[in-house]
Amino acid sequence: MMNCCGLVTTEKLPVPLKSIGVDMQVKSHVATVTSTLQYVNEEERHLEALFVFPLPADAAVCHFSAKIGDQEIVAEVQERQTARDQYDDAVSSGQQAFLLEESKESSDVFRLSVGCLSPGQNADITITYITELSVQADHSLRFCLPAVLNPRYTPAGSDAGIVSEISSCVSVPYTLTLSVHVSSPNPISKLESNCTLDPLVFLNSVHTQATVNLSSGHKFDKDVELFLYYQNTHQPTAIVEAGVTTAKPGSLMSDPVVMISLSLKFPEEVMSSLANRGEFVSLIDRSGSMECLMHNETGAQRRIESAKETLLLLLKSLPMGCYFNIYGFGSRFESFFPQSVVYNQDTMDQALKKVNEMRADMGGTEFLQPLKHIYSQPCYPEHPRQLFVFTDGEVGDTKAVLDLVRGYAKSQRCFSFGIGEGASTALITGMAREGSGHAQFITGTDRMQPKVMESLRFALQPAVNKISVQWKVPDGITVDTLSPPINVLFQGQRSLIYARLKGQSSESSEGSVIVQYNLKDQPVTNQLHFCLKPTEDTGLSIHRLAARSLIRCLEQEERTRGVDVDDIRRRMVEISVEAGVSSVHTAFIAINKNNREAVKGPMIQRRVPTREMRRCSAAYAKMRACSASYCYKKRSKRSLNSSSLTDIAPSRKQLTKSNPEMSSDLHKDPLLQLISLQKASGCWELNAALARVFGKTEDELTNQKPAQVDGSVWATLLSLIWLYGYKIQQQIEWQFVAMKAASWIGSQNVVSLSQCVCDGNHLLGCQVKEETLGI
Repeated sequence: MMNCCGLVTTEKLPVPLKSIGVDMQVKSHVATVTSTLQYVNEEERHLEALFVFPLPADAAVCHFSAKIGDQEIVAEVQERQTARDQYDDAVSSGQQAFLLEESKESSDVFRLSVGCLSPGQNADITITYITELSVQADHSLRFCLPAVLNPRYTPAGSDAGIVSEISSCVSVPYTLTLSVHVSSPNPISKLESNCTLDPLVFLNSVHTQATVNLSSGHKFDKDVELFLYYQNTHQPTAIVEAGVTTAKPGSLMSDPVVMISLSLKFPEEVMSSLANRGEFVSLIDRSGSMECLMHNETGAQRRIESAKETLLLLLKSLPMGCYFNIYGFGSRFESFFPQSVVYNQDTMDQALKKVNEMRADMGGTEFLQPLKHIYSQPCYPEHPRQLFVFTDGEVGDTKAVLDLVRGYAKSQRCFSFGIGEGASTALITGMAREGSGHAQFITGTDRMQPKVMESLRFALQPAVNKISVQWKVPDGITVDTLSPPINVLFQGQRSLIYARLKGQSSESSEGSVIVQYNLKDQPVTNQLHFCLKPTEDTGLSIHRLAARSLIRCLEQEERTRGVDVDDIRRRMVEISVEAGVSSVHTAFIAINKNNREAVKGPMIQRRVPTREMRRCSAAYAKMRACSASYCYKKRSKRSLNSSSLTDIAPSRKQLTKSNPEMSSDLHKDPLLQLISLQKASGCWELNAALARVFGKTEDELTNQKPAQVDGSVWATLLSLIWLYGYKIQQQIEWQFVAMKAASWIGSQNVVSLSQCVCDGNHLLGCQVKEETLGI
């Protein structure tokens, strides 16, 4: 009978992974993360443990070692098949061996193989990676330590590789500790998290260094998100890192490398007007996993319901005269309209009715076919296409999707949204990067609406084109850019450029980078000067991130070319081995050659489970079994507890009589109710439904209306006053709704506007100034 003492999986199998300890060192907007995984073989036979786990998509794994007792074995980076062969040979001969490799299908999935642990033996595995911290809408820098690795849906007949080995359970039986040390040239304002932290401790009087720990007792039952706030986050910076004196002359590691961080600010007059051009296509995940809850807190919505509310807000925020369409996808796909239609009251009403009817009933998560269909549709002249993709991001063919998006990036921008914990960072960030757009993640108790509105703000910005990067350096120095070309620039978004500096110069020399582009057909130039003297104590993080960027470029070239790629592959392996960072064609291999204990009998293999969202275990199992079939239509009713889901996220089939486009739950949120009542043109009608939002009767609104003012003007003015008076903290959600309303009022030639604003303030109990309304 199997021994099930100690930690076990949901199937009552022993778990060899006992704990994970994470140390994070943040310097400016680069994080070095060291994770130590403690394995113990509590069984009576030799053991091989397999652990498939997530890392940030753009992370560069740069160290892998194993400590057994007092002996530490540091891994080497080798060509992938060579490393695998060495691992197999070592394990079969009784040697302890450790192998770390990246998934070929998705760059955010890794597999760790711990081979030939003797009975009762301990092994501490250390993995170090470097990653860039992404800038959020509120100017914070986000770091995510993934706890969730959901099973990835793979279309029937495809080779899932490592992602097919993902196992999951409701909770993980191992613990997590996390300590963070932050160092920055700019003062640290604060550090926030979705998890409970100990108090932030500043290490100096100017607040440029601080430490914080995850509070004890954390169960690792959700992704750990950290949000770091600096003063002057968007100030352009340049870091020059010295090369390694012992590196091979002429190699990447032997020369200095510079990392440029740019964040541009466009002229205010460019940003103040709402564009009325563009084609806005939304692609909504309607696979079975979208039935999952957004989080585990009381009152959580299903992902599909949150997406529907967001679509309501997005549709109301679009400018008159643009084009739009909405697609739903799963194992198949369908669209609201055969092709994109002009945005007006009639088409908006039709779309909102279909949004209310949307369900998570379309099977698996197959991206390629709907994407291919959308990209095959001709674009409208003078209306650049903006693609909004909403998904929980659980697919197995990530790189095929990214290759497709990249092929249309010059003419069609892609904005991606990862919904819920476990969304693939490789997919979500990759689609935005390759599609010249912006990525957002909605996790925990985050609201989807403000993040989508932030991306809409980017989408409505005027297109920046003819982007060029030039370098000015002293004689004797040449610059080799290691990053892909910059295809897009948004106000408030950071762009990183890595470059190798070849040659000799004095440390006091100065260089500069010049970024030129056209904005509304007007040339704009931004220049950043920097000192060529290397920054101290960078730990080769810049070199390794630059190497990772170069490897990603070569991977894209390899997949694009398709044939005659041996030279590209050799170059990738060379850079990976030289820099000591992971790639799809290499692996980290460590062998304890001092251990040759004979293995008696077959070696037991154990897979370490990763956590899965509650209520979804049956859904994912069914999804993978069904593959490309459409069995979710029946599954969605029987695999989830419908009574408990009704308590948390009630059905939205019942429509109110006063407003057929508004579902029964929206009246619980006055802001969503108000937005649902707005017309496509930007105005509101004076009626009982609007009065209920304000807590008034229709007669009260009508009796206070100035005689010379039209009812719709009065209703729209009151709506603006109510938004600014009572919902100012959610302004990012309704900013475009308000801009449309103000623009509409401005076109009506309202008499005595100041007096109307005064009367509206009195009626609603507000004190909003006329100039605040933007009229």
